[in-house]
Amino acid sequence: MKSLIRVGIVGYGNLGKGVQQAIAQNADMELAAIFTRRDPQSLAETTGVLTEHISAADQYIDKIDVMILCGGSATDLPEQTPQLARMFNTVDSFDTHAKIPDFFAEVNATSLVAGTVSVISTGWDPGLFSMNRLLMQAVLPQGEEYTFWGTGVSQGHSDVIRRVPGVKAGVQYTVPVQEAMDSIRAGETPQLSTREKHRRECFVVAEEGADRGEITRLIVEMPNYFADYDTTVSFISEEELADKHSGMPHGGFVIRSGVTGGGSRQIAEFGLKLDSNPEFTASVLVAYARAAVRLNREGNKGAKTVFDIPLGYLSPKSAETLRRELL
Repeated sequence: MKSLIRVGIVGYGNLGKGVQQAIAQNADMELAAIFTRRDPQSLAETTGVLTEHISAADQYIDKIDVMILCGGSATDLPEQTPQLARMFNTVDSFDTHAKIPDFFAEVNATSLVAGTVSVISTGWDPGLFSMNRLLMQAVLPQGEEYTFWGTGVSQGHSDVIRRVPGVKAGVQYTVPVQEAMDSIRAGETPQLSTREKHRRECFVVAEEGADRGEITRLIVEMPNYFADYDTTVSFISEEELADKHSGMPHGGFVIRSGVTGGGSRQIAEFGLKLDSNPEFTASVLVAYARAAVRLNREGNKGAKTVFDIPLGYLSPKSAETLRRELL
């Protein structure tokens, strides 16, 4: 009988909680420990498993097969992934697209020396969407590609509107423009501006006495976040916010519209509709944790992306079983 894959979780926010839940669904894995920057003793009462301060990670080098890193891309992962890749196989969801090449290079240099495998930038975008963009570009080299996100909660944009003076609480949804998707699915290949692809819906709880007109203006005119989109601001009560907007749904579509050699129009589409963004992302990370361990046990090392890993390595089933059941 094969030994269980021993997994460590670094960070216990929404994503870390999702990883713990996902591990419980995979019979070939066990959660060895959770690592946190918070007081581990108090967190252990919540997690129900061994919880350590992140500074104690080096004490688990021979006790953990792969670390799943659940911190943020802005400050956590740029520091934690190279540091932990010196000791463990790692998986992360680094999602600052423009910085991925430099992040890969740094992590790769560390992992090659350490003899570990580090799967970076996985999840659903980057991740599953990236795989589908590559696949359809290869199959349909003559064509146009479109990625739409939503309808879903944007955590970064939600945080921004909560910082606007007079805003007590709020949430922002990214919504794809239906007319744009319909035209692409009909075989058209339009050149779309940012405004033509997505719109933004903000639901805001205003502080008592706040100028709602000024709040709306500050949000709608905010550069880099809202100014380039058709943005609506709706004021609601705290009760309605808690009742209708406390979840974290998301999703989206990758659509490739192309022409094959005989002139036929071909359209390929991959879509996701998620009730919980962090739970789904966590499930992707767990599958790639299995792949990281399998690759490393075969003698592989260095940084990897979703482009470098055979799909069969994500599954607990043998190659023979996959050929029989799924091919």
